[in-house]
Amino acid sequence: MTLKEQLKEIRPNVWELPKTAKRGMLVPARLFLSKKLLNDLEEGAIEQIANVSFLPGIHKHSIALPDMHFGYGFPIGGVAALDYEDGGLSPGGIGFDINCGVRLLRTNLTEADIRPKLLQLLDAIFKNVPSGLGSKGKIKLSTAQLKDVLERGAGWAVENGYGTEKDLDHLEEQGCMKTADASKISEKALKRGAPQLGSLGAGNHFLEIQRVEKIFLPEVAKTFGIEKEGQVTVMIHTGSRGFGHQVCTDYLKILENKFRDEIRKLPDRELVYAPSGTKECDDYFKAMSCAANFGFTNRHMIAHWVRESFIKTLGVNLEDIGLELVYGLCHNVGKIEEHEIDGKKRKVFIHRKGATRSLPPGDPRVPKDHRSVGQCVLVPGSMGTASYVLVGLETAKETFYSTVHGAGRMLSRTKARRTYRGEEVKMRLASKGILTKSASWKVLSEEVPEAYKDVHSVVKVCEDAGISKIVARLIPLAVAKG
Repeated sequence: MTLKEQLKEIRPNVWELPKTAKRGMLVPARLFLSKKLLNDLEEGAIEQIANVSFLPGIHKHSIALPDMHFGYGFPIGGVAALDYEDGGLSPGGIGFDINCGVRLLRTNLTEADIRPKLLQLLDAIFKNVPSGLGSKGKIKLSTAQLKDVLERGAGWAVENGYGTEKDLDHLEEQGCMKTADASKISEKALKRGAPQLGSLGAGNHFLEIQRVEKIFLPEVAKTFGIEKEGQVTVMIHTGSRGFGHQVCTDYLKILENKFRDEIRKLPDRELVYAPSGTKECDDYFKAMSCAANFGFTNRHMIAHWVRESFIKTLGVNLEDIGLELVYGLCHNVGKIEEHEIDGKKRKVFIHRKGATRSLPPGDPRVPKDHRSVGQCVLVPGSMGTASYVLVGLETAKETFYSTVHGAGRMLSRTKARRTYRGEEVKMRLASKGILTKSASWKVLSEEVPEAYKDVHSVVKVCEDAGISKIVARLIPLAVAKG
């Protein structure tokens, strides 16, 4: 019997794989999926979330969210809480693109205000924000300056003229994980990172001008600065580039060499972890925090150049267009958090891989002006469909206050390239009024809307399962792809 066949629906859109499904599981696996999403899901992703439950110190259950698909070690869309004292940190549960994340800017503009200059605006953004595979940022940093970025995050950007203090209030961790220690970073990672700060990168990373198509919760939306249908927004999705990748690679090698006995007890060597209390666990967490700060700073600089592009292209000032940050979050990250588990507060290492924090109203980690409604959650879709704004709920406690990070990939990049031509994708989107600009035709073929799950179904599962609630739907007007 396959693992998929052993799943039991414990309530609508929530499935459980019992510990007995695979010998060695320490806790059940819990999957948040509609029947359609489950039917389309590959068995390998279910195998991976079952394997996560083998990790020592795991609490309650391993979790897979509606956007789940096959990844490295953990499935993308995977969440796990490992005990702070008896568990550890697994780089496979955080990912290579550490602090890949999303931020949303709102404006006072409508589509009618920008449509006549939309192409010029897209061209300006594409020119102003370096993108594509191996792209380099517009600034040159010394090693000392880069280390400063790694330890201070988005605050460094603000001090150097990129963005404002107000922006920091609307960032997860205020744009800086204070546990960062640049002495834990290799020379190779520093060399890869120095040229790439302030660049979009390639793959599924994008910069998108959008229109608010539908508001579902007007009061919550207004709290976030989303005031009317037709309003223009800008979404930025990128991460820590080659720097984060190198940090992950470096520490995977260290852990694989150091903890061979632990690996032998795991069903997949990609789940290798640094046990709690070890120097390696502490070092990796501090290095991962550096990569997270790189990601925060990277998006902060990109947002600055987006503002510049709007001001120059439209001939307006920043106050008139109100290009303000709604929220910025990360979705490939590990955190030290406290959660109530079996009636007790427990300190844990939370792994969110392709997963977003979803905090409830009143949580002190939510920005003060959002705290009455809960954390703003951003869920990008595909460049031809829609993205969503959601809000965190108290019932997300079941997932350690976690929700989806996007639509979730369904088609491999190789298969997408073989099936779709970039030129045709561009023409098809243009026929819908969506302008695109990319570093190559290959990127457009790889990122074709059909490569992703139906984002509407994904967020509906989140709402029905009580892990976040739908606030607004945004549709693309113009998309810059790396």
